[in-house]
Amino acid sequence: MAQITDRDPHLVKKALCLSIAVIEQQPDGPFRPDCDAADMKDLANRLMANDAELAHYLRSARIILSGKPE
Repeated sequence: MAQITDRDPHLVKKALCLSIAVIEQQPDGPFRPDCDAADMKDLANRLMANDAELAHYLRSARIILSGKPE
């Protein structure tokens, strides 16, 4: 198993939130992996110190995807 050090926790949190944001942008239908998004949100909640940190990462992910502030 990989050892998590330095910036790794930040990158994992960012990757999770980007994945969640991408799934949320997909249209409803059989190919939208809502169960994966729910599991990712649960993991993100466990990795984040509080709701404000989670909100910060999710906002950052949405800005990355849209290319502009919300």
